[in-house]
Amino acid sequence: MNMTWADFWALIATLNGEATQESCQRLAEELSRRPVSDIIGFAERHAEALYRLDQEKFGTLPVIDLTVLDGRPFPQSSDGFLYARCAVVAAGQSVWESVFFDVDKFAPYTSTECDGEWLLYVPDRAYELATGDEWDRSTRYCFESYSNRDGWSHLQK
Repeated sequence: MNMTWADFWALIATLNGEATQESCQRLAEELSRRPVSDIIGFAERHAEALYRLDQEKFGTLPVIDLTVLDGRPFPQSSDGFLYARCAVVAAGQSVWESVFFDVDKFAPYTSTECDGEWLLYVPDRAYELATGDEWDRSTRYCFESYSNRDGWSHLQK
């Protein structure tokens, strides 16, 4: 893989901490001007970064700005958890690394106001811009919620 972690985080830094539609489009355009191997490498690093965050200690945190009608904490959905993990990645290397040492640093990214979904589409958009073709891709790591069996104690069978 040509994309180092340093290269990946340098590209992520261009988002200025947020995965907005505009910042992710700029990132996809920047990536599309690189060799296809870099686009693939970015996709691999991105999937791995999300996979590493796919852990019970993050996924069981409640959405910080929602409650159930009776006042209980509102659980994250699988999609919400994926988008929260994307938001953590978009926030940059130091934030991404810090959450592993302090779960509370992940909590703000569960907010309904904090959505990193646009980051998911960057590799596909970059590939399409670079080649003119849609990318039917798979990565070594699955970034879907609950795919990291080591991160979820009840999945370890």
